[in-house]
Amino acid sequence: MKIKAIFFDMDGVLIEAKDWHYESLNKSLSLFGLNISRYDHLVTFDGLPTRKKLEMLSVERGLPSELHEFINNLKQRYTQEIVQQKCKPSFIHERALSHLHSLGYKMAVCSNSVRESVELMMQKASLTQYLELMVSNEDVTKGKPSPEMYNKAIDYFGLSPKECLILEDNPNGIEAAEKSGANLMIINEVADVNIEAILDKIDKIENGET
Repeated sequence: MKIKAIFFDMDGVLIEAKDWHYESLNKSLSLFGLNISRYDHLVTFDGLPTRKKLEMLSVERGLPSELHEFINNLKQRYTQEIVQQKCKPSFIHERALSHLHSLGYKMAVCSNSVRESVELMMQKASLTQYLELMVSNEDVTKGKPSPEMYNKAIDYFGLSPKECLILEDNPNGIEAAEKSGANLMIINEVADVNIEAILDKIDKIENGET
């Protein structure tokens, strides 16, 4: 079956933002004497919405639930500040998405981040013009590992799951992609998201090699 649409996770796929989320969350938590180790962030919290991380911290570390809203808002503000300073266009990604766009592929970004962060990062990375759809954690009832946002994107374009390719990098996103029934390309680092690798993956899918 021909691939007609490509959906990208954002953090760790199109944007190397994991450290930014780690820094901004820890900066917010430090006001209350808490912090998350880098190991825990990568192994336990990677790819989860901030609200989910805070719920887990309430269970595991006794973080009062009434602080969630304040910490979440503070974390988002710190993240925006870091994005404004550090998020810049990447030639490898601009080349990939512009080429895919010229070939007629539909494209979307599906991220567990809040909508403001998704829109700002895509704008700062100069990728907005190639995307027909952006799905944030505010656009769904359940974030990843639920497949809801990928199902939403598939339905938006009126396609079957097998006509879509999802690029994901972390266990929660990979689980969401697999549950959606779409094709999956696992990304180990943002440099893996290049036009040659994507077209090679599409060719293998369409030829029944994967």
